[in-house]
Amino acid sequence: MSALTALRLSSLRNVIRFCALALLPMALAACVTAPPPQQAVRRIDPAYMAMYGERPDEMHPLPATDISEVDPRFLRREVAYYGREEPGTVVVDTQSRYLYLVREGGRAIRYGIGVGKEGLAWAGRATVGRKAQWPRWTPTAAMIKREPERNAKWAGGMAGGIENPLGARALYLYNNGVDTMYRIHGTTEPWSIGESVSSGCIRMFNQDVIDLYNRVPVGSPVVVLRGTPFRDVEQDGERVAFY
Repeated sequence: MSALTALRLSSLRNVIRFCALALLPMALAACVTAPPPQQAVRRIDPAYMAMYGERPDEMHPLPATDISEVDPRFLRREVAYYGREEPGTVVVDTQSRYLYLVREGGRAIRYGIGVGKEGLAWAGRATVGRKAQWPRWTPTAAMIKREPERNAKWAGGMAGGIENPLGARALYLYNNGVDTMYRIHGTTEPWSIGESVSSGCIRMFNQDVIDLYNRVPVGSPVVVLRGTPFRDVEQDGERVAFY
């Protein structure tokens, strides 16, 4: 073998070795599945976790409400109030999906609500004519006609309980002593808070309607707005944090 041939063979071996080393990481990478990109984890304020936690002391033990997928702005909180309504007044803002309880000292408690067709059918001033814990529910004729398979069997009424569509509490609104058929009540469908749903009046998280029930006596004034957002309160940041 000549010196020139040996040199060529040596160079060829170096080229092969270089290519092998260069391609090895790519070959190994093809055998390993890359980890999926990590999604942001939502951290819910512990105060909210407690607020919407289970209520074993209830007549019908109430489980915790899963708020992990709830828009934070619909969770209960206190806001500044600078309107003309007197403390103790309930203001229902059907367009923005909020219910406010006006308090002393220029403050109000804001609750998220869900609005049904019946809830959009009436607006004006009323009073809380009566209240009920774990109320009985009787679907209207319109509700039975709209969803007969779901509602017809309850034409005679459903006793209060965890499965009852009115939830843990109900406030019945009256106008000049006459029942308006307008209700503020709990719900078995917490996902519907912040939404416009097919039936029902004003629905709240069960933990929220219990809180409202405890704060609002019979005879309290109620203002129901339709089509006009309530402008007399602050719209500031939320307490729920993300990381």
